[in-house]
Amino acid sequence: MTDFTVYPAIDVREGRVVRLHKGDYDKETRYPTEPLDVARDYAAGGASWLHLVDLDAARAGGYTLTALLREVVSETALSVQTGGGVRSKQDVAALLEAGAARVVIGSLAVTQPETVTSWIEEFGADRITVALDARTGEDGSWVLPTAGWTSDSATDLAVLLSHYARSGLAHALCTDIGRDGTLAGPNLNLYTFLTRAVPDVAVQASGGARHAADVRGVRKLGCAGIILGKALLEGRLTIDEAIAEERR
Repeated sequence: MTDFTVYPAIDVREGRVVRLHKGDYDKETRYPTEPLDVARDYAAGGASWLHLVDLDAARAGGYTLTALLREVVSETALSVQTGGGVRSKQDVAALLEAGAARVVIGSLAVTQPETVTSWIEEFGADRITVALDARTGEDGSWVLPTAGWTSDSATDLAVLLSHYARSGLAHALCTDIGRDGTLAGPNLNLYTFLTRAVPDVAVQASGGARHAADVRGVRKLGCAGIILGKALLEGRLTIDEAIAEERR
């Protein structure tokens, strides 16, 4: 298992830093600071990684943040994990060439797992993060939406993650969509289940984090990292406080 990592997140839509509420594109909060300036602030606060999401591409395909990615990599010491709209091997290669340390694959990881498994083999397990973001279905099961969380699939979270674990997956990001952007706290039951189900996969928790205690909570469960978005942007948690938890 890798060391614990804090991933400050920047979600970009139409060139602006935004946060969605429970993945709903009609319920967004926009922030005035430029994405690059936010990245600089996180780097100055001691972050070593950045989680960069292209929300336009997540829904429609066609990654649009290459210029921003290059700027972040060239102007800060941040390693960047990024995704949104990754649909082909060429997309993965282009993002790695532009400076991404890891490419996040979401929708295709759900709909075409064999294809994504082949990319893990080709590019290396440390260059790919599979995002299996979930919401609770009517029967209590975990539903895996695709296309920027706008369309539900029939794929079971546990079955799919186990498949990837057997195929050499190193990094998995799982967002509880029902908690995302809510500041309601992470779903500790979900991450307890995931860390026990795939102990050899570095699980990144995402959705609902409010304060330093939430960072500690998922770390104690065995998660390898946490994505921090709204709490940082709204000053409920500072990057300095988050990094202090990372280094404990």
